[in-house]
Amino acid sequence: MTIFFALLPAYILSIFYRSFLSVIAGPVMADLKIGPAEFGTLGAAWFITFAAAQFPVGWALDRLGPRRTVGTAMAIGTAGAFLFATSENAWVAVFAMGLVGIGCSPIFMSALYLFARTQDVARFGVLSSVFIGLGSLGNLVGAAPLALAAQSFGWRVTMLGFAAMFLLATVLAAVLVRDPPVATDASGRQEGLLQGLKSIVSIGPLWLLAPITLVGYAIIATARGLWIAPYMTQVHGLDAVMAGHATLGMATTMVVGAFVYGALQKRTGRSKPLVAWGTAATGVGFALLALLGERSMPGSVLLFAIVGGTGFTYAILMAHARIFFPEHLVGRGMTFVNFLFIAGAAMVQFGSGWFIAMQRGTGHDAATAFANLHWVFAALLLASTAIYLLTPERKAV
Repeated sequence: MTIFFALLPAYILSIFYRSFLSVIAGPVMADLKIGPAEFGTLGAAWFITFAAAQFPVGWALDRLGPRRTVGTAMAIGTAGAFLFATSENAWVAVFAMGLVGIGCSPIFMSALYLFARTQDVARFGVLSSVFIGLGSLGNLVGAAPLALAAQSFGWRVTMLGFAAMFLLATVLAAVLVRDPPVATDASGRQEGLLQGLKSIVSIGPLWLLAPITLVGYAIIATARGLWIAPYMTQVHGLDAVMAGHATLGMATTMVVGAFVYGALQKRTGRSKPLVAWGTAATGVGFALLALLGERSMPGSVLLFAIVGGTGFTYAILMAHARIFFPEHLVGRGMTFVNFLFIAGAAMVQFGSGWFIAMQRGTGHDAATAFANLHWVFAALLLASTAIYLLTPERKAV
């Protein structure tokens, strides 16, 4: 399918850029002379600009089409990728990560938009899950392989290589993406940016979806993208490469989880039970990590792998939200939901950095600081699941 050839390489890099920092945390923090709070800000920069871009991206997909939308944004992201690899201080690096966030912002949404506009509704969840599962190869590349490359060539040379790949993916997307026919509302008109947003926020079920959308993906992205490697090095004394292997375990289960959720959704035709049970299991997993993680290094690796697999409900939750949007608002509706996903990740990444810094500043050791963070993660996941259970499973007729 052309959509996969056009956008999958870019999406693999998008997944890589939202999760790679954990693995090279040590050399990046040392080179840029930053601590945990600033490191959290560095990770959040990508998510902040990505989230903010969702509103213009949604409008552009519905009004201009995905080809111009993704091509323009990825050109900006390419510049950011090269700037990050050559940044000499923390603030330049933060700015560069923000540019990369803009570049990545329309990639997945363009694929979902094309799936929604060109494929049967029943196939949307399956195609989305397959796309996410294959895209999650970026998680694998950003684990042990990245650690080995950074150890061999240095983090800057390694990231220059990824910047070059981002440039190639930009060219590929610009050449291969094709726009579907423009959709209109029942009157034949297209709603403007603000009018479309007003229509979206008036959809009641979305507000019951909002809490789990804000924290479900955010917590998994933060654990994988920022803290698993520092946890393994500071709590269990692993070196960077061994911590990269632990990260690879979590990344692998996230890939597997995406495919498994897609297969289950196809078999059952239901999204809500999968999201609810998966998120609740993830909350329990983080509670066990808080209780038992310090006691066993293999146990910690196993628990991170479990929460990676059970928590990766992103595509299934998006499929649940999709059923509430009319055709002429598909682009803006899905980007609004994606805004919640990514804004949540920005808040959790930023907040977790300050939380760890505060915990260490009050005298807690690394094990206690991370255990307290995992308790917070568990509470957020379980509370949001309880609210999500009130969401209707189908659109009212």
